[in-house]
Amino acid sequence: MRIISRQHYIFSAMEPQQSPDTSIAPATTASPPAGHRRSLAVALVIGLVVGGGGVGAVWALSDGSSGTGPTASGPAADARAACDALDGFDESKYDVEGPEGDIALNHWGAAGALSAAAAAGDARYKALAQTIGRSQDRHAQAFTFNDDVKKELAEARRICEGL
Repeated sequence: MRIISRQHYIFSAMEPQQSPDTSIAPATTASPPAGHRRSLAVALVIGLVVGGGGVGAVWALSDGSSGTGPTASGPAADARAACDALDGFDESKYDVEGPEGDIALNHWGAAGALSAAAAAGDARYKALAQTIGRSQDRHAQAFTFNDDVKKELAEARRICEGL
């Protein structure tokens, strides 16, 4: 005797009864041949070994003193990044609503933060940090890019050219 749960009984009673159609073969899921899976695994391992070797070679060949790579760090890299952010800062877009204004605001803020980090690590970058900081302070006082703010920005860009 077969025991059927109440839910099964209710649902099976609601479904229309059909006779099985023997003309259609049941669908089967074919798994990839064992050789295909093995070659895929071998290709994956080779890719990992080659990629790891490439990363290892880059680490071995770089001594970290250049300060220009994507993983460069330290005061020189911070100063260069501050100057790059300042290069991307367009004061005419600062008060624009939307993405252009957001970009300008964040570039200028990043230039200030990165130059301060550079100066904290190396006194050679103190002038850059002070100049960018003064431009931000003067803007905060005037709420506009007046001649004093523009003068400080021009000086900061001049300092960047010398780096």
